[in-house]
Amino acid sequence: MKIVIDTDVCTGHGICESIRDDIFQVGDDGLVHLVTTDFTEADREDLIDAVDQCPTQALRLVD
Repeated sequence: MKIVIDTDVCTGHGICESIRDDIFQVGDDGLVHLVTTDFTEADREDLIDAVDQCPTQALRLVD
């Protein structure tokens, strides 16, 4: 499982970061970056929540 970030539409709202700041971080460039790519099944629910809550639909979860 991995998260894909579409940097063309990301506006750095940081909602994903507020859901899991150990996975997502808004950088100085105003875009979201992954802090880690080592996800487990225990992370799945939070990752789905982050994808669903993204106001610009910049996140995608790929199995």
